[in-house]
Amino acid sequence: MDDQDKKENGEYVGEIKGGMRPSMKLVVMGIIDKKPKSIEVTLSCKPQNEDAEGDVGLQLKVSFMDKAVQRNARLAGKWGPCENTLSFFPFAPGEAFKMEIVCEHQQFRILVDGQPLCGFTHRLSKLASLTALRVFGDLQLTKVA
Repeated sequence: MDDQDKKENGEYVGEIKGGMRPSMKLVVMGIIDKKPKSIEVTLSCKPQNEDAEGDVGLQLKVSFMDKAVQRNARLAGKWGPCENTLSFFPFAPGEAFKMEIVCEHQQFRILVDGQPLCGFTHRLSKLASLTALRVFGDLQLTKVA
């Protein structure tokens, strides 16, 4: 976590230097609030201009009510179809977790506490343009790397 990366009201925004590339791994560690609704982790591009919204290569939305982890991407301002198949729901209120997002050639692989949770096939071809990591929701971040 660099000093210039912002962390305010439970929201973390950091820069991924040089963007994402295969074999790269991002780690998000934190403690989930006692009464959580949701957590969101987003990998996105810097918008070309202030008014535009940048493309999103991966959006992970954890919903505690639905016990779901939705994955999606936004290209040219349009969200694609949402993916939400899961073999298990690894998050628990008040508990610490370690999420790893591993960038592979074909997909992002998401692990929680060392267990493979799900994958998300790349929809954005230029991985290096994914330079922003944003984490927010009902959690206390302990580490972002």
